[in-house]
Amino acid sequence: MKTLYVRTVVLMVLALIVSSVLSFLLSNVYYQSFLKSYNEEKLMGVVESLAAEYEANPGLDLDGYLQTAAHLNYQLAVIDETGHRVFYGSEFKDRELDAGVVTRVLHGQKYHGILENRHGLFVTGFFENTLKNSVGVPLQAQGKTVALFLRPDIERMLGEVRVLLAFLLAGTFVLSLVFLVVFAHFVVKPVKRLTAATQKISEGEYDVRLESSRRDEIGELARQFSQMAGELKQLESMRQEFVSNVSHEIQSPLTSIKGFSQALRTADMAAEERDLYLGIIEAESERLSSLSKQLLTLASLDKEAAQVEKTLYRLDEQIREALLVLEWQWQEKGLQVDLQLPDVTVQGDRHLLQLVWINLLTNAVKFTDAGGRIRVALINEGSDVWVRVQDSGIGISESELPRVFERFYKGDKSRNRTRAGSGLGLAIVDKIVRLHGGAVSVNSKLGEGTTVEVRLPRL
Repeated sequence: MKTLYVRTVVLMVLALIVSSVLSFLLSNVYYQSFLKSYNEEKLMGVVESLAAEYEANPGLDLDGYLQTAAHLNYQLAVIDETGHRVFYGSEFKDRELDAGVVTRVLHGQKYHGILENRHGLFVTGFFENTLKNSVGVPLQAQGKTVALFLRPDIERMLGEVRVLLAFLLAGTFVLSLVFLVVFAHFVVKPVKRLTAATQKISEGEYDVRLESSRRDEIGELARQFSQMAGELKQLESMRQEFVSNVSHEIQSPLTSIKGFSQALRTADMAAEERDLYLGIIEAESERLSSLSKQLLTLASLDKEAAQVEKTLYRLDEQIREALLVLEWQWQEKGLQVDLQLPDVTVQGDRHLLQLVWINLLTNAVKFTDAGGRIRVALINEGSDVWVRVQDSGIGISESELPRVFERFYKGDKSRNRTRAGSGLGLAIVDKIVRLHGGAVSVNSKLGEGTTVEVRLPRL
C-alpha cells in the first residue's frame, strides 16, 4: 500500500527530475538562440587575429607560432591544397572534414562549422571535440595558401570546472533527495496525527486536541478538526441525554400503568377508587401517546428540514382555530382570553405552524392559574409578522430561560406534576420557526407570567 509519505516523496523526486530536464532543455534553447552565434563570432575573431598576426610577420616560424597558440587552450589544424594536415594542441577525437570545406577556405571563404553543423543537445554542441565543430580561415604562409581551423580546447579550459560542476550537481541532487525525504516527513506528520485523531473519534473518544499554532492550511485544518471533535462530543452528550430522557419519560408512565393495573387485578376496591385508578391509567396512556407523537414530529423535522411546503393562508384564522381546539381547557380553568388578530396573510407550512400555536397556547393554559389571563396579539411590521402569546401564569426563573428550547428540559422540577409536559413543545416550536426563517424569544419573570414572541417573514 502506497502511503501518503511515499507518494509525497515520489512526487517531489519526479518534480525535481522534471524541473532538471526542463531546465536543461531551456538552457539548450538559450544556447542555440543566443550563445551559439556569440561563441562562434568570438572564435572567428581569435582565428582571424592569429592569421592576421602571422601574415603581418611572415618571418615567424609557423609551427612554433601555432604551438604557442595551442598552449593558450586551443586546438588547431592546418591543411594545405594537397590535403596534408598538421594538428596542434590536444588530439581531435574526429578529424573527418569534408573536402569541399577545405577547398572553400583555400579559395578565401570562411568556415562557420559551429553554426553550420546541427549538434542537437546543448552539451553535444558545445563540447563536441571534432574538426567539423570548428571555425576556419585562409592563411598565407611561405607563398602559399593553407586552411587554418580552430576550436577551444574545452577539456583543458574547463576540465577542473567540469569535475567541480558535476560534483556540485550530483551533490545537489543527493542532498535534495535527503532533504525531500526529511521535509516530506514533517509535511505528512500532521496528517498522520489527524488520521490517529479520526480513529479515536471513530472509537468514541472525542477528547482530541491537535496542534493549531500553525498559520498554514494544515493548522487551519487542525483547528477545524478540533472544533468538529468538540461539537461531536457535545452532540454525543446530547444524544446520550436524549436517550436517557426518552427512557425516563417512557418508563415513568409505564411504571404507573403497571402498578395501577396490578392493583386493579389483585385488590378488592370500591367503584370510586377503581374509577380513579382507571383515570390515572388513561391519563398516563395519553401522556405516552403525546410523547410518541412529539418524538415523531421532531424526527421528521430533523430528517426533512428542507421539505417545508409553503402556501399562502390567513394566519389570524389559524390562530383562532388553535384557540377553538383548546377551548374546553381554558374555559374549564375560567381563563380570560384577549385577542388582537388583524387580517394577516403569510406564506408558510400550514400544518407545521399549526403545531407552533397549539404548543404555545397549551403551555399558556397549562401554566396559568384558574381565573388568569392570556393575551394573543398579531402584529404587522414591514416584511415580518409578530405573534405574541402572553400569560399571567407562574413564570420562569431567569436561570432557566436560556434552556427553555432544549429538548426534554422541564424547568423547575418542583412544579406540580399535573403541569409537567414532555419538555419537547418549545423545542418543536423553535425548530419549525427556524425552518421558516424566523425566530422565537421568551421573556418571563417568576410569579408574573411569560411572554413568547414569534417572528415570521410574511412571504
